[in-house]
Amino acid sequence: MALIPTTILTGFLGSGKTTLLNRILQENHGHKIAVIENEFGQENIDNEILVHNSNEQIIEMNNGCICCTVRGDLIVALSNLIQQKNEGKLNFDRVIIETTGLANPGPVAQTFFVDEEVGSYYMLDAVVTMVDARHAMQQLNEHEEAQRQVGFADKIILSKTDLVDAEQVDQLRQRLVRMNPRATISTADFGQVAISEVLDLKGFNLNAKLELDPDFLQTEQEEEHVHDEHCGHDHADHQHNHHNEHNHHHAHHSDDIAAFVFKSDRPFNTGKLDEFLGGLVQVFGPRMLRYKGVLLMDGADRKVIFQGVHQIMGTDVGAKWSDDELRESKMVFIGKNLPKDVFIDGLRLCLV
Repeated sequence: MALIPTTILTGFLGSGKTTLLNRILQENHGHKIAVIENEFGQENIDNEILVHNSNEQIIEMNNGCICCTVRGDLIVALSNLIQQKNEGKLNFDRVIIETTGLANPGPVAQTFFVDEEVGSYYMLDAVVTMVDARHAMQQLNEHEEAQRQVGFADKIILSKTDLVDAEQVDQLRQRLVRMNPRATISTADFGQVAISEVLDLKGFNLNAKLELDPDFLQTEQEEEHVHDEHCGHDHADHQHNHHNEHNHHHAHHSDDIAAFVFKSDRPFNTGKLDEFLGGLVQVFGPRMLRYKGVLLMDGADRKVIFQGVHQIMGTDVGAKWSDDELRESKMVFIGKNLPKDVFIDGLRLCLV
């Protein structure tokens, strides 16, 4: 069976992802597309939810498209889709994954190379980043997420160019080219984007990504080794290198938004973890933009999916741990000036 081409659609809050996706899900373009809406909290894409009935996880559209709301592990969602396709329950020939506005597309792209099952059915076609021409300069100055979305792009689509003058558009283009000379740039006219600007771009170049982020495919064992040798540096050290690359071009500001990762193959004590996370949210909630993870809990045979935005935090029971799977917790925290050592040291104390 031919691999299913998959597009990652990213872009900062308000960049127009919802408008584009709604059109894809309703327009008679002749493609059978499964759109995965990667939902990690209530502050979702522009306060507009594609799937309004939260009781249904998969919605089939009249034009042959499918919309799937993911409330957990992307790998599980992709596996579920391919299982239903193989069983004849769903019919699609390509996938679009929409990330949240504050997402780093790197880990999503990594999924296609580090998970054997995903890689055997799906092919990453391209990372497409939408950029709001009216607000992009400020967003790029203030938010590292916006920078990383541009940095990982194979294709950049400028929206809202009708709201700024030609000189502003030209200045933005020059900045985007400095940040990511590999990405091609096009314009969305009043929210209208040709399907050919999104699909079948064959733009994802793994070698280019490895240049951008040398640790992109670093094995988990290597990451643990690096962590042990450099006590105090987390597994996302490459993010700081990427951050420095941007500062080379924009040294006049420093970014106060950053991400860090906690990983461990030791299980969590449920009571200790609940108490610690509750305290974190009480103290740092307003500065915790987004956080998520897959948790290994003591005595549990299923994964626990952990996610939240600011003070809104929740957990769901995920899939069973498979016999040949590395059992470990992976947690990502994204926020403003968060004390990483407090988080990491506290989480370690919650381990069995």
